[in-house]
Amino acid sequence: MQITINRNMKRILAFLLAATMLLVLAACGNNGEPSNTVGPEKSDASAENGTQTTENKILVVYYSASGNTGRVAGFVADELNADTFEIVPAQPYSDADLNWTDRNSRVCREHDDPSLQDIALVSAEAPNWSDYDVVLFGYPIWWREAAWVVNSFVKNNDFTGKTVIPFCTSTSSGLGDSGTNLEKMARTGNWLEGQRFNENPSEDSVRGWARGLDLE
Repeated sequence: MQITINRNMKRILAFLLAATMLLVLAACGNNGEPSNTVGPEKSDASAENGTQTTENKILVVYYSASGNTGRVAGFVADELNADTFEIVPAQPYSDADLNWTDRNSRVCREHDDPSLQDIALVSAEAPNWSDYDVVLFGYPIWWREAAWVVNSFVKNNDFTGKTVIPFCTSTSSGLGDSGTNLEKMARTGNWLEGQRFNENPSEDSVRGWARGLDLE
């Protein structure tokens, strides 16, 4: 009789142990379910609350005669994570061409005869132009105006719906009316006040200006 009782007790204990293990496993399974559903539910709530942001797509367009504007454009593009498009004349300017102290140099002849200022470009079409919301437009100052090399690009592109911010480099002249005159030439776009940099600005000053635009 004693042996039978021990066997029965062992069977009962085994049953209870198995039942307890099943309950534990079930509890673990239930604890796992919320972690799989909270993520999507929170994401949906974030979308409904407007916490998702859309960044502006930015393009830095520039012409650089001697490399100064190109350097500034590079800092701006890097700071804003922007794409770049360089305006390149079909007939590049040599150092002699850019010698404004020589009255027979190319830039002096073009300055004296506006009919020579219609400069052919390698391309006046920036890829995916319609995708960009903001255009930062860079150029050197020639005789207190934007270098006329950029004119063909401005005339041949539609700036409608784009915010345009000019920037320039110069040895002594300021931005002047160059941005306003480009806006008149473009006839489209929301052109904002621009920024003038000297011929060799510090990287920090350029990046600081770009950050201050609060475009992202």
